[in-house]
Amino acid sequence: MSYESIKLTIERKIAVVTINRPESLNALNAQVFNDLENVFDNLASDKNVNCVIVTGSGEKSFVAGADIKEFSAYSSEKAKELSKRGHSVFQKIEDLNKPVIAAINGFALGGGLELALSCHIRYASENAKLGLPEVTLGLIPGYGGTQRLPKLVGKGLANEMIFSAKMITAEKAKSIGLVNEVFSLEELFSKTQELAEQIVKNSPLGIAKAIKAVNASDKENGMETEIDSFGELFSGEDFKEGVSAFLEKRKPAFN
Repeated sequence: MSYESIKLTIERKIAVVTINRPESLNALNAQVFNDLENVFDNLASDKNVNCVIVTGSGEKSFVAGADIKEFSAYSSEKAKELSKRGHSVFQKIEDLNKPVIAAINGFALGGGLELALSCHIRYASENAKLGLPEVTLGLIPGYGGTQRLPKLVGKGLANEMIFSAKMITAEKAKSIGLVNEVFSLEELFSKTQELAEQIVKNSPLGIAKAIKAVNASDKENGMETEIDSFGELFSGEDFKEGVSAFLEKRKPAFN
């Protein structure tokens, strides 16, 4: 399937989703949201995919934010619908039953950072700049940034980033736990690919349950979700294969 604003490649169980609007630094617009929703709906059921990498085209920008020209004249009600749309699409990414890694190859600002926040893991290039500049427009982050960022870095640092609207470097982002690792721009994709290749060797069922449990970790039913998921996996084929491989001193071959 082809998409208007993104490129999709699949190889060795790894899907690469590239936001492809280099003329606007890969800014989010209605078409990007439509394409992201469609591609992640398809990837959720694609048995040829066990891990997803999200990145931006070019060497300057992951996603430089929302396309302000598109919504500058919106009414309050239209703006609420826009926010709900962003929440819905990014929640699909966070809830995907396969790991999603953001390869942040430049600017990740506003909605771009919120997209990265919805991914399960974040790697960044040394030239990356991250920030939530919405208050400079008289707005707040509207695609989940006020909710996901404090969970990653704590309220104090999240408040500082949101209230000041300042951009931070990739190294600063790593030091506060916003990104996992920082690499040169030339190394970023290969290092992200290495991680994805390590992930796809492991149990898809186990990883899917782990995603569900981790996502429930800040909810009242978090412990219950972990207990149920742990128990349910004992009746799965991946557990049987994993234990057999361990006892037979061989690498597991998960379906």
